[in-house]
Amino acid sequence: MLHSPSRNVGALCLALAAGSAGVPFASLRAGSPAFHPGLPAATENRKLVALTFDDGPKPYVLLGGKSGAGVPSASLLDLLDRQGVKATFFVMGWRLSKNADQQCRRVDGGVPCRQGAEEEHRRGHEIENHTYGHGAFSLMKRRYGEEWILNDIEKGSSVIQAITGAKPRYLRPPDWDIWEDFRQRIESRGYHVMTKSSAVPPALRDVDSEDYFCAGRNLSKCPKPSDYDYVLRTLEQRE
Repeated sequence: MLHSPSRNVGALCLALAAGSAGVPFASLRAGSPAFHPGLPAATENRKLVALTFDDGPKPYVLLGGKSGAGVPSASLLDLLDRQGVKATFFVMGWRLSKNADQQCRRVDGGVPCRQGAEEEHRRGHEIENHTYGHGAFSLMKRRYGEEWILNDIEKGSSVIQAITGAKPRYLRPPDWDIWEDFRQRIESRGYHVMTKSSAVPPALRDVDSEDYFCAGRNLSKCPKPSDYDYVLRTLEQRE
């Protein structure tokens, strides 16, 4: 989902996300690969940011409560609701499978991961593809080949579509690990690949908040430049 940059949104992203990223969408035009067809025409030339979260769904973060290890969390979805923000969640497909229920219940405070994704969708957020198995593409290519990765992507799309009713349009590779010719191959299948690569226009590149380096710590003591001012400065440099 796209939003005008604001300090509230940036702070929210950094305080709560496990692997979040902002994507600056400057001067988007209808027909560009990342143009959101649902955007009204009046927003095409505004400076917009997509707030995204990776690696879930993790119900104790989304819904609030404690993890299986007793780590407390506020409800990310409630906070997004209060701010009037819609986000995009790039999820790992395996966590949506029935086979993952037992592990998810143990790790995520007794709630199935699929239930977290269903709640994301119910509240109007986007759910997009972070692959099914979450394996780094370079490693998976060496072990199994590119065709295996493509199948893993489609498997991830299938479990998401079972929840949302629509095939995902966006893919973020695990750890942004991708090479240009493979990116083009994936996009030929109808996906837009989210990447930090210099091969895509600066306005369409991901900005990594790096807040996951500070998980469970006081952000004021975090050694990484991971406060929201850092993210906003990075976005401003891409105007």
